[in-house]
Amino acid sequence: MNGSSLPAEDADTRYSTFTGWVDRPTDLTAPLDATISCDVAVVGGGLGGMATALRLAERGVDVVLLESDFCGYGASSRNAGQISAKPTGEPQILAKVNQQLLRDLVRFAGSSVQFAEDLIKQLGIECDYEAVGNVGAAVTKGQMRKALRDAQALSDAGATLQFGDQHELGLPDTFLGGLLTPAGGTMNPGMFTLGLRAALLESGVRVFEQSPAQSVDDIGSGATVTTPLGRVRAKKVVLANNAWAPELAITPQRLSRPVWVNMIETAPVERERIEATGWTSRSGLATKHNVMESYHVTPTNTIAVGVRRLQIGKNPISDRISDPVVVADLTDAFRARFPSLRDVPVTKTWGGWIAMTSSRAPVAGKASKNVYYAIGCNGHGLGQAPYLGSLLADRLTTDEIHPDIMPWWQSENHFPRSLYLHNPVLRAAWLADRIGDRRAGR
Repeated sequence: MNGSSLPAEDADTRYSTFTGWVDRPTDLTAPLDATISCDVAVVGGGLGGMATALRLAERGVDVVLLESDFCGYGASSRNAGQISAKPTGEPQILAKVNQQLLRDLVRFAGSSVQFAEDLIKQLGIECDYEAVGNVGAAVTKGQMRKALRDAQALSDAGATLQFGDQHELGLPDTFLGGLLTPAGGTMNPGMFTLGLRAALLESGVRVFEQSPAQSVDDIGSGATVTTPLGRVRAKKVVLANNAWAPELAITPQRLSRPVWVNMIETAPVERERIEATGWTSRSGLATKHNVMESYHVTPTNTIAVGVRRLQIGKNPISDRISDPVVVADLTDAFRARFPSLRDVPVTKTWGGWIAMTSSRAPVAGKASKNVYYAIGCNGHGLGQAPYLGSLLADRLTTDEIHPDIMPWWQSENHFPRSLYLHNPVLRAAWLADRIGDRRAGR
């Protein structure tokens, strides 16, 4: 599909219902077509589900993993490719109302980056990882003041960071400066996901792709998972299906909501032209808007641009393509931040469903006696989802509980209604961002 509302020079932008980072694998495993038994069944083959299954298998557990398409099909391979040690949420607010929670978030975010880096090394995953850090970047004076306040709150909570101006942080010259979190960097998330999938297929985990879970039922002595062609009887079940979790009746009410996020990618740009913009650090960028804009320069010197607008969905959710209006808006953002690259065309666009919790923090717990869940996304799932999944696997198999999972463990499945996960609120946030940009002349 070509977006008719796009500028003429972007008429050849390729729209995809999958991701722009990688192609689909051709070695899909066969769907489940029988009744089988195991110790633990994992529902969902994203980064969180795969990491959970791998850790369980390492501990000698008989594991079955069920995935509706192929492992890594969802948000795991579609995101902005920035893995950051900056926690979710608003640091200034958390510092005032719950300093300990902010400290927990800072520790968890840092540990998740280390966990992902260790996975890359241990499994030999080639995913174009560059440890260049990420910057909470300011494009207005108001955002710069916000970045400074965030820096103070995060520093007090134990974070390692650097506040600086555009020159000090090596940012494009349309950015005033920001807050650098040096741990982490950028990668090709599709390659990372498929690398984890390859390790999973080589492990002792029984993997059934093309096998969506239609129901999960706790039967007291264990639990059963029913798919279109088969059934799994397990002692325990882990729900790692994130944005799709609400589609199962056993999932706690208001656990999370599905949110659609868009990406675009440009044609390759000469490295000298990128450096001429001032972007010498090549750090990942996420603006301090109400709804951030993200920028990621790849090893082939394309520029991936994301977010800017969010759309809440309703379950059941399905594949979709990017809205041409949103693509045009992301293109406008790219050209506003990189005016010297206005001639560079946008070659492709894609999107994906992520899961967002009302607290904007990771969550894990028990949906019933034998059914567990873990969601570590909220826009930070690239590192946090696999780390949380591994912590949950440890909790299921050992007597010791890692302190990094305790703050997110839900002893009661009562989740409040979110004040911001509503499309009118998100549209208002986008409008406020654009008004702020115009007032700043950006």
